[in-house]
Amino acid sequence: MVLQIKKKDKESPQSLVHRFTKTVRQSGILLEIRKKQFHKKPKSALAKKNSVLRRVVLREEKRKQDKLAKPK
Repeated sequence: MVLQIKKKDKESPQSLVHRFTKTVRQSGILLEIRKKQFHKKPKSALAKKNSVLRRVVLREEKRKQDKLAKPK
């Protein structure tokens, strides 16, 4: 998608830049680029399973440590 902004007669550079930024914002080009920039590959089923198991184990360890901690 190509945006073309041409300077109008007697238009100041500041208003030209303002018009350009407005059209870029309305077109949604920046949003698409940012989404592509930070795109992550989806995890495989095995990787999801391992991360869930790791979280469960860490949660249990924290509960045990909290029970054994000295009361204040």
